[in-house]
Amino acid sequence: MRVALYWAPRLDDPLHTLGSTWLGRDAETGATLPQPALPGINLAELTAEARGYGLHATLKPPFRLATTWRELREDAMALAASTRPFVLPPLELADHHGFLALFESGKSADLQAFCDACVTGLDRHRAPPTEAEIARRNPARMTPRQRDYLHQWGYHYVFEEWWFHVTLTRRLSSEEYEVVWPALTQHLGDVPAQPRRVTELCLFTQAAPGAPFLIAERLPLLG
Repeated sequence: MRVALYWAPRLDDPLHTLGSTWLGRDAETGATLPQPALPGINLAELTAEARGYGLHATLKPPFRLATTWRELREDAMALAASTRPFVLPPLELADHHGFLALFESGKSADLQAFCDACVTGLDRHRAPPTEAEIARRNPARMTPRQRDYLHQWGYHYVFEEWWFHVTLTRRLSSEEYEVVWPALTQHLGDVPAQPRRVTELCLFTQAAPGAPFLIAERLPLLG
């Protein structure tokens, strides 16, 4: 089993429904959802990887447990209990090196601090990555700082290298982009930019390699 700490929209946030429908799966229930029909586009293929991870933004990326689920849950609950809910900047759809994703429209110190606390405060529960797992990250293409982070924290996009993003497609060709961008923009409407607060820390689990990630628990922020 692998565990990850993610942000995910609240169940009463329309972004949960729209984003899950776009990806074709609800990470809360595991249900398969009918995706929008796009002319000449296999949306299921374009969203396959993102669908497996579920609608989310990464705080602490997937890791194998070095301790136990009970111990991790206790520490995650303590972290959530000490964190005060905060405003999430309005989200906006953007093209990031060919991938379409939702990004925060402005930097949030509260969001960065929350992510940093997840990375550092729960790291005793993370089993070190194997050599094969490190190799898959392709450290030769990283900056020296990113390589240091990879070896120390198991992931290279942490701290000042991290950015909030909700991935919605794989990398698109220019022909795919011409169809998918307007379709996704219409599908989401003004929902990404609507006001929302971060009030939960989501524990996602993956039962086995290749299995889809599911939300195991939503821990309320109580600080």
